[in-house]
Amino acid sequence: MADLRVLVEQANAAYYVEDAPTIDDATYDALKAELVALEAEHPHLAEPDSPTDRIGAAPSEAFGKVTHSVRMMSLENAFAASDVTDFVARIRGFLSLPDDAPLVMTAEPKIDGLSLAIRYESGRLVQAATRGDGTTGEDVTANARHIRDLPHRLAGPDVPELLEVRGEVYMTHADFAALNDGAEGRVFANPRNAAGGSLRQLDPAVTARRPLHFFAYGWGALSRPLSDTQSGSVERLAALGLKTNPLMRRCDTVADLLEVWSEIEQRRATLGYDIDGVVYKVDDLALQGRLGFRSTTPRWALAHKFPAQTAWTRLDRIEIQVGRTGALSPVARLTPVTVGGVVVSNATLHNEDYIAGRAADGTEIRDGIDIREGDWVRVYRAGDVIPKIDAVSLERRPADARPYAFPQTCPACGSDALREPGDAVRRCTGGMACPAQAIEKLRHFVSRAAFDIEGLGTRQVEAFYRAGWIAEPADIFDLAARREDLLATEGYGEKSVSALLAAIEARRVIPLDRLIFALGIRHVGEQAARLLARRFHDWPAFVATVDAARVEGSEAWGDLTSIDGVGTVMARSLTTAFAQPSERGAIDRLVAQLTEIQRIEAPQAPDSPIAGLTLVFTGTLEQMSRAEAKVRAEALGAKVSGSVSARTDLVVAGPGAGSKARKAADLGVRVIDEDEWLKIARG
Repeated sequence: MADLRVLVEQANAAYYVEDAPTIDDATYDALKAELVALEAEHPHLAEPDSPTDRIGAAPSEAFGKVTHSVRMMSLENAFAASDVTDFVARIRGFLSLPDDAPLVMTAEPKIDGLSLAIRYESGRLVQAATRGDGTTGEDVTANARHIRDLPHRLAGPDVPELLEVRGEVYMTHADFAALNDGAEGRVFANPRNAAGGSLRQLDPAVTARRPLHFFAYGWGALSRPLSDTQSGSVERLAALGLKTNPLMRRCDTVADLLEVWSEIEQRRATLGYDIDGVVYKVDDLALQGRLGFRSTTPRWALAHKFPAQTAWTRLDRIEIQVGRTGALSPVARLTPVTVGGVVVSNATLHNEDYIAGRAADGTEIRDGIDIREGDWVRVYRAGDVIPKIDAVSLERRPADARPYAFPQTCPACGSDALREPGDAVRRCTGGMACPAQAIEKLRHFVSRAAFDIEGLGTRQVEAFYRAGWIAEPADIFDLAARREDLLATEGYGEKSVSALLAAIEARRVIPLDRLIFALGIRHVGEQAARLLARRFHDWPAFVATVDAARVEGSEAWGDLTSIDGVGTVMARSLTTAFAQPSERGAIDRLVAQLTEIQRIEAPQAPDSPIAGLTLVFTGTLEQMSRAEAKVRAEALGAKVSGSVSARTDLVVAGPGAGSKARKAADLGVRVIDEDEWLKIARG
């Protein structure tokens, strides 16, 4: 997991900041998907700054910025037929659809290109923007006007006043080969990188010379609906003059979806452009609306990736990395090998059980064969791209190879590394006395999504830590007292020191969500910090709730765990962190350095009869699943709680309602049945 996080962040920097992508978009998406799966399987190993809480990355400063009026999301990935079956079952469960009820889906190739949003007003192309971080993208309007298949004016008499088309920019295999053959400078690694680099040229004349193409598959802002179905809307896009993929199909069953996936996989090599899977979507747009979105992905769509590719190579050595939480993470350093067009030189080994050939529950993996330094191992890339080890060649094992002895002490500080019962990971007990943990915590604190102090990056943080100038985040705000030391540091002058100290002073005012994220509490990522900030609005209310929630089952505990996206694991992590004297002391010292923690207001409540109210659902809902009811209530501006209290405004009681309904009656809280709730939920 640590290695995957590094790979994803390196890919972000290479593509979005340096404009020199080192892996393709499919690689990036699949790396994130693998990390998501591992975090779900091992939540105790998840890190609060994980890139899985983000879409893409911040837009480049070289381009103007465009704020998407409708957020551009990423897709949940699947790698097996069983994942598709589970996906459809989850949809039916969420919507309370019986197995014999129709559920039409669409299936279309997943183009391996660059996402683009094109805004048309009165039929004229007025703006084009990359996805960026999903909220803000890069303004590439001048370049997009040179894309083949992208009309400057929409066709037909019934053109919408506003239409934001979304699709994929790509380059054909033939055009890619011709581009590289005639290249005088940079040679691109693959068509996707070529398309991305061509679209993001600062000089539109360069883009004009590049053979770019475009497939439309969706939309953002609209003046009026295109159709009442996904397939009908895509047909409407085609009628307006936009190019859509002819391989899109409507499917009635899981078997139909898998059949289309198999057909497209077999045709993959003959298409003339790169695809890395098939995308499934619920066809009925009304059902899409009911299903809604998670933090970064829609519930109604799935990307089914193609199978892995493999290669054998030598495992040169096993290294141990120490993370911010003290986790000892083993990494395999490999003799570089090309797997499916990407050079792989390392792979995560998860934990000591994985190296020993057993799962967390003690069952065997790889037939119980352990992994040793010097072994020949088979590397595969799940979904075409993920580097992992799935086999060891005993025939080629060196005679002097010995079982790997996982360290019992921290390689960074020498402290005992303990593994608690039930935990799959071994952790350093050194805390902030461990330089690896201290530096990683400080690096997280100054990261882009946290305090983002201009001029204070990861290298500077490490240097200042080793110089003894900062040991915890609060110390950063005392660096002004070391002005002379800074001036004597190589690379610093009067101007740069003044700029750094001014940037630090500016961060004494910080939004609540950034502060919560910057604390580096396990399981509290960027999205979770935003959810917490929107619920509690200000620092005192947040701290008071976390302190009061130390008793599980209390009203404050219910306030935490009732937030959609905040579960038991995250709530325990929050309360534990604030209860530890050393960690709480560091937090209090940091807050004392701040002059203002900006309130985060909740999004403006919609015009509904339950906007601003606190609801509790109890009993069995027969016509709408509990998950959908919660999502619908929050969409209407209500807060959903897991327990009834004097602050509860409304209780929805289905059959079987027990103690919560009785408590509501005792407190005089209004109670309604499911039929009345459905009238509210459906307007």
